[in-house]
Amino acid sequence: MSRNPQENWSTRIGVIFAVTGSAVGLGNFLRFPGLAAKYDGGTFMIPYFIALLLLGLPLAWAEWSMGRYGGVRGFHSSPGIFRLLWKNRAAPYLGVLGLLVPVVIYMYYVFIESWCLGYAWYYLTGAMELGRDPEAYGQFFASFTGLEENASLFANPLGGPLIFLVICIAVNFLLINRGLTRGIELFCLGAMPLLALCAVLVLIRVLTLGTPDPARPELNVISGLGQMWNLQTADKSVWQSLANGKMWMEAAGQIFFSLSVGFGVIITYASYLRRDDDIALSATTAAAGNQFFEVSLGGMITIPAAFIFLGVAGVAGGTFALGFNTLPLVFESMPLGRWVGFLWFFLLFLAAITSSLSMLQPAIAFLQEGLGLSRARATALLCGVGTVGTLFVVWFSKSLVALDTFDFWIGTFCIFLLASVQTFIFGWVMGPRLGLEELDRGAGFRVPRIFAFIIKYVSPLYLLVIFVAWAWQNMGDSVQSFREDAVVRWSILFLLGVAALFLWSIHLAVRRWQAGEAKS
Repeated sequence: MSRNPQENWSTRIGVIFAVTGSAVGLGNFLRFPGLAAKYDGGTFMIPYFIALLLLGLPLAWAEWSMGRYGGVRGFHSSPGIFRLLWKNRAAPYLGVLGLLVPVVIYMYYVFIESWCLGYAWYYLTGAMELGRDPEAYGQFFASFTGLEENASLFANPLGGPLIFLVICIAVNFLLINRGLTRGIELFCLGAMPLLALCAVLVLIRVLTLGTPDPARPELNVISGLGQMWNLQTADKSVWQSLANGKMWMEAAGQIFFSLSVGFGVIITYASYLRRDDDIALSATTAAAGNQFFEVSLGGMITIPAAFIFLGVAGVAGGTFALGFNTLPLVFESMPLGRWVGFLWFFLLFLAAITSSLSMLQPAIAFLQEGLGLSRARATALLCGVGTVGTLFVVWFSKSLVALDTFDFWIGTFCIFLLASVQTFIFGWVMGPRLGLEELDRGAGFRVPRIFAFIIKYVSPLYLLVIFVAWAWQNMGDSVQSFREDAVVRWSILFLLGVAALFLWSIHLAVRRWQAGEAKS
């Protein structure tokens, strides 16, 4: 273990806001509405809430329990906590997933974060007044993100979109370097209420739109809300819709992103709690707060706004198309649209930065306890590695191939793997009995006893079925892309290099821990 002073959260509300901030991100306001619209509205909510109850909440409780258990014994990273819980030589090396997943996601997430900041600035200054031509917004987005050609963003590094990326990286570095309480916690205590205020203001504006076009009375707020909540079964039965295996798979994936489970973040955040601090109620409160932002705010803003002005076709498309092409067109048609657009993209920026702040903390904690680095040196090293990865994604920006490759292998594949490892360690190594004892100590409420059965048997089976289905449907295309696209190959080699760096660091840490244990 390191000689760095023990850090702890200063307030209970601080850790709840920090964990909620880690979970609340672009997936809440863009990815979730897109999936709900894609999969028959209210029908999607059925597998979504089932995944929440059988995967999301049980895994969140498990991570909080394992995290605090390890933290009070001096470990704050997945490699250290896994080694503590499981006396197996492979255990700390499985913890590499808890470092690799958040760090690599940070690499491309901060790039998307800079898009939100840039759009907010352009709306504030009036530069986003592009008229009502859909192609104009598509062309603007392609130019702003470098979609058309690799390395195109470096043509004007001082006056183009890269300025916003530099600002985002600098803000993340400064806040993370300030530490747990003076940086992450303090920022989230201010940012989360401001994020909620922006979202509520945009929601009020959307819900008071009424029927903007009298010639099309069917395009109204109530019908827009129905696009998310009604069972859309015009051409098939509810059971036929629910038979879509891919919908169940994507619903589970959305829950992982929503709650930050399987990221390696919660287990680290929970490790900074004191021995008798509540974790059961705090974990549940953080999960409920995230669901409020996702379902009550994100879904009720994005889908109705797009539907009211553009109809059913307006809510179609991918996450980026909906957020950066469709909604700006909606804001152009909306009274006070410039200011609503600014609030929208500013809240997306706040949501993104509260998430990105959490992504380097697991690896920083590991470097402190495993290699004995100071927080300043660990932060500088991780920000350096993260920036190299971000520049890789920015350089290979054409069609966002590098970003999509990182997201597929790390943001989906490795998240499933890490969630499976954590479920196994909690359910079969630590054991539900010890886990429940940890959850009950200082708890604000008693976790239902059925949780032990779910996390040991139901969650692993659910994960296995979903993972096999996901791999069956996606691996073939991924292998073909690897063979045909050089950028995909370079991206995978880069990821393997980062993984090798972390594995080597874990090897050094294990030797250091063993030496310390031998002396004691």
